[in-house]
Order: sequence, then structure tokens, then C-alpha cells
Amino acid sequence: MTKKTLIYIILFAVIGLIIGYLLFGKIGNEYVSLKAIFRFSKSGIESFGRGISGLSRIKQNIFISGGVGAVIGIIISVIRKK
Repeated sequence: MTKKTLIYIILFAVIGLIIGYLLFGKIGNEYVSLKAIFRFSKSGIESFGRGISGLSRIKQNIFISGGVGAVIGIIISVIRKK
């Protein structure tokens, strides 16, 4: 993997995370804090609370968006090599 490919992957993954946050990061009319999204649960009770509040689903959707962005970065990198 070349340096340029890695840059594309990281760039598009970050763009995907940002878009995912803008699309899925709301509960009600307010965005969830980034700290709440990127913090890991320390106990079973906290995990349960995240599941009930929908935070787990929000977190999952944002990370999927980042993964899709990384895949797009790979595809663009391969296309640009040709």
C-alpha cells in the first residue's frame, strides 16, 4: 500500500465520519457529544443505558459511514492509479 493510498483512505474515512455524525448524530434536535460517541462503555449498566437511549445505534451508524468513506478512498486511489 502506497503512501498516497493511505492518505486517501484516511481522508475519506474522516469525511465519512463527519457526514455520518451530521446524518445520525442527533437525538431529538440536539447532536450527541463527540465524547459520548467515542467513549467506550466501562460497565454493563452503562452499555445497557447506551442501548436504551439509542446511542449504540448512532455510534454504529457513524462508524459504518467512516468505513464506507475508507472504501471509497480505496476505490478512488485505484482509479487514479490507472
